[in-house]
Amino acid sequence: MQIGQMQILMGSANPELARAICDFIGIAPCHVTLKRFPDQEVFVKIDENIRGKDVFIVQPTCPPANDNLMELLIMIDAARRASAQRITAVLPFYGYARQDRKDQPRVPITAKLVANLITIAGANRILTMDLHAPQIQGFFDIPVDHLYASTVFFDYLKKFRDEKLVVISPDVGGIKMVNAYADMLGTDFGFVAKRRKDAANVEAFSMVGDVKGKSVLLVDDLTESAGTLAAAAEILKKNGATRVRAAVSHAVLNESGYERIKTGFLDELITTNSTPIDCRGLPITVLSVAPLLGEAMLRINNHQSVTSLFKIKGF
Repeated sequence: MQIGQMQILMGSANPELARAICDFIGIAPCHVTLKRFPDQEVFVKIDENIRGKDVFIVQPTCPPANDNLMELLIMIDAARRASAQRITAVLPFYGYARQDRKDQPRVPITAKLVANLITIAGANRILTMDLHAPQIQGFFDIPVDHLYASTVFFDYLKKFRDEKLVVISPDVGGIKMVNAYADMLGTDFGFVAKRRKDAANVEAFSMVGDVKGKSVLLVDDLTESAGTLAAAAEILKKNGATRVRAAVSHAVLNESGYERIKTGFLDELITTNSTPIDCRGLPITVLSVAPLLGEAMLRINNHQSVTSLFKIKGF
């Protein structure tokens, strides 16, 4: 399949990223009409012929998650009924990923439900990045290409290798990710143990690792209220950390998150444009994942392996 048969559709969740992907690939996005009926139902019309085309729909399911998810499903259905040859749902951020198991009675496994919805709507393939739980790939009955933002972060983090750096996970569940970063940066690593009070507030009560007189890099996949990062930074600075940065794949920040960052507990938040983010003059550095996603889309289009995209350059 040649690139001339590729079509990229962009939803309203993150059009800036979709345009950046199109610029990287060198094609114009397919024109799509997206609007709402008076009762807020979603209307989609694909304004170009996509019959027999390899269609990629770029639509992270970030807030408002329900609206963006529904828009994605309707766009997939429209592409399927327009006789697209193959439909790849490109979800730089996969919402509902935290509800990936039954951790208490009578609760849903919403990550699986969303996977079913996307599959039944007509998607043939998924391209996503830094799932909250890697096992979510198994919730799909279609191929999933799971990319990692670490390849983008490492290029930026090179300049900090000369510092007395230590990589820390803000919770016990992120040790595997932190270990990978520590290996590539050639540093020690550790973790902070936390206790969650409610959905927006956590308490860090102990840590493992030596941070006294060192610069700390916190590594996580997702932050919304920045409560976990704030709690971790507090205990790290109490234990002698001189500087605390955070590398977070998806910064889906709400007002509480912005207010916490404004207090200055972080010297820098490093994140990606997987979801729209307003820096608001705060110490937030946004790295683009458009080249990473665009290269993966080109390889999928040409039936090539995406394995080499996991390799880190310069380390």
